[in-house]
Amino acid sequence: MKIGDKVRFLSEVGGGIVSGFKDKDTVLVQDADGFDIPMPIRECVVIDTNDYNIAKVNTGTHDKKKLMGGSSISEHETEDDRPVTFVPKPLERKEGEKLNVLLAFVPMNPKEMTTTAFEAYLVNDSNYYLNFLYMSAEGAGWRVRFQGIVEPNTKLFMEEFDRSDLNDIERVCVQCLAYKQDKTFSMKPAVNVEMRIDTVKFYKLHAFRPSDFFEEDALVYDVVKNDVPVQSVYVNAGQMKDALLKKKADERVVRQPARKEEGKKNNILEVDLHIHELLDNTNGLSNKDMLDCQMKEFRRVMDENIKSKGKKIVFIHGKGEGVLRNEIMKELKRVYKGCTWQDASFREYGFGATMVVIH
Repeated sequence: MKIGDKVRFLSEVGGGIVSGFKDKDTVLVQDADGFDIPMPIRECVVIDTNDYNIAKVNTGTHDKKKLMGGSSISEHETEDDRPVTFVPKPLERKEGEKLNVLLAFVPMNPKEMTTTAFEAYLVNDSNYYLNFLYMSAEGAGWRVRFQGIVEPNTKLFMEEFDRSDLNDIERVCVQCLAYKQDKTFSMKPAVNVEMRIDTVKFYKLHAFRPSDFFEEDALVYDVVKNDVPVQSVYVNAGQMKDALLKKKADERVVRQPARKEEGKKNNILEVDLHIHELLDNTNGLSNKDMLDCQMKEFRRVMDENIKSKGKKIVFIHGKGEGVLRNEIMKELKRVYKGCTWQDASFREYGFGATMVVIH
């Protein structure tokens, strides 16, 4: 079996032309739509060969001209001495036509989180080439930390940094252009995404989680998700301080109910799960007792609205250590499997809220 041969699959319908070999046991078969499909060699049978006729050259001449390219081979050089110039086409996936770009950080020594250095990667989870810039803010300006091209469905190492550099990456920006080589493609808009990196997470091992892109646990941020750039969010320290002072000065006298009325603007049900919104007095209650109370309110709201298809519910749980949020995630995965969820809008609710959509 060689490149150019036509093959048919044994265990499923289909086949195509051999475009390359991923490894000694896997062949890349290009189907009628132009996608390269990885298949075990044992699952393919050759139905039409493509014999290459290599012209023999006169060995008596001083230089031998190669059939392709026109460059010469010296009389002391054999064809086996020539470098391999074949570059396989990038592997494409049928679901990779939508642009998905991620920024990822991986600890070099997860067992030593207090002292370990980190690696930064740009992940290109699409069938497009990306020409990109990775920058960090310096005062009112920006500094380029890395620039390059990342191939389709690959990740690219950008830099290594230690804890002394964390303040430099608190505010970063990714700009990129997506395209394909040697074929037509759907135009993607230019991307310019400014992001805030929560540097506190670099001190917490549980902030680094399994992903599809790394063998190690990683801290991963979406830059573009299904062709849509993430919303640029940044709040400086002065704005945050003013907001906290304003909230403190505007203390509420009357206790607010846990469930708020549906907003006319976006028809979203807001549920505040802070313990002081659920109970008048928490004296004598353990952390577990308060967590049980919060989860009881969460289940009550979910059960009341579970038949309302398309309903959006925002649970305000606060940032804290993430204990309540993790319990909500477990409950959604275990009991309410038909629902989807995501982080709620930062502009509306801050960092400590989750939006659930009933399906």
